[in-house]
Amino acid sequence: MAQAAAGKTNWFAIWVSVAVVAVVALVIALVVWMNNAATDPGTPPSGSGVNQETGAVVVGSGEQTLDTYIDFMCPICNQFEETYGDEILDLVNNGTITLNIHPIAILDRYSQGTAYSTRAANAMYCVAEADPDAAVLFMQAMFKGQPEENSTGLTDDEILTIAKGVGVSGIDTCVTDGTYKKFVASMTEKTPIAPGSSGIGTPTIAVNGTVIANNTIPAKGQFASLFQ
Repeated sequence: MAQAAAGKTNWFAIWVSVAVVAVVALVIALVVWMNNAATDPGTPPSGSGVNQETGAVVVGSGEQTLDTYIDFMCPICNQFEETYGDEILDLVNNGTITLNIHPIAILDRYSQGTAYSTRAANAMYCVAEADPDAAVLFMQAMFKGQPEENSTGLTDDEILTIAKGVGVSGIDTCVTDGTYKKFVASMTEKTPIAPGSSGIGTPTIAVNGTVIANNTIPAKGQFASLFQ
């Protein structure tokens, strides 16, 4: 199996390599932003859908764990979801892993002042609090409708429409007031740094608590090998 996998082109690794320079360029701006951010960690969402200590949206109950740190403006995160999303959910559904999704915000500067990354991450928490079972569907729909970098991003109304499309309503105030935006900021600061990286980037992946370099993620169809 190892020889067969080695013969495949790992397009995700190639995408990551192309994006490395852009991610590194964000480090200085991110440090400045974090140093000027409010020290108030914000109130975490309540309910079983969110781990209040880690900020993870929790999916499944498998013994092993996969943590993914994502920014909804990040095109590589979208490509990661397109490439591995089904395989990851298979691992959740067969009881192999617990998936911990960490919605963070490092790309607000690419949304023309609308703080789209923060607003989208906040909305993910609003959805997970209201209906934990809809969190993954919401994430998938947000990536499907992902705006381009350097655009204004989706409006709050558009985000709410996506939430309603996966069966979640009654979160209008949570979304428009940015109820969890301070929590998003505090959780973003806690994002681990991947091996070989000089700062926080997305996606960041941790397998059973150990952060791995994105270029070591196996080719499509081989994701389960990380848990064998």
